Amino acid sequence: MSEQLAIAATVRSDLGKGASRRLRRSVDHIPAIIYGAGKDPAPLTIIRKDLEKALENEAFFSQVIDVSVDGDVQPAILKDLQRHPARNDVMHADFLRVDANVAIKVNIPLHFINEEKCHGVKIEGGIIEHLLTELEVLCLPGLIPEYIEVDMENVTTADIIHISDLKLPEGVVSTALELGEDHDMAVTSVSAKRGGGDEDEDADAAEASAEEGDSEGGDED
Repeated sequence: MSEQLAIAATVRSDLGKGASRRLRRSVDHIPAIIYGAGKDPAPLTIIRKDLEKALENEAFFSQVIDVSVDGDVQPAILKDLQRHPARNDVMHADFLRVDANVAIKVNIPLHFINEEKCHGVKIEGGIIEHLLTELEVLCLPGLIPEYIEVDMENVTTADIIHISDLKLPEGVVSTALELGEDHDMAVTSVSAKRGGGDEDEDADAAEASAEEGDSEGGDED
């Protein structure tokens, strides 16, 4: 288990769109909100450098975070992050409070391992394609995995790895599979090497045709 993630925040009393715009223009702070778990939403202010530093950790996007609101620690997950469309700067953060006894939906990153040993790449010369990079799961907050591994070592160009092929921890279920087999999406595959023999055959045929044309041209002379 990794160490418990945490972020400090203060309740924001200056409300409204104008106040949010002024705060976003600040180089020091970012507006945020925390809601859920049967409690009233609370508008927050977070120190920009603290949040940007926290976002460098992949786990911050999926794990339970201790949001300290003026000293009152409230377990939550990062539900939404709004960024500037051009500069990519964080403009607003949404945190959803969690209840240890209530299952929640969360997107978990997929970690593709043993790609350098992949049969479809090393032996067959194929190319790995990542069709999904994260998976939405349903579980209790205390059971949220940091990531889900996808082992590529024995995958060939004839294989397609689906959600149902993934090994999920006990107590963790895929929300897609809960909807039925029709939602068993492809996660990754190895595409066969494009070109190769067929292209060589086409080239040989084109060359033979050209030589035949030259020969016919010579007879005319």
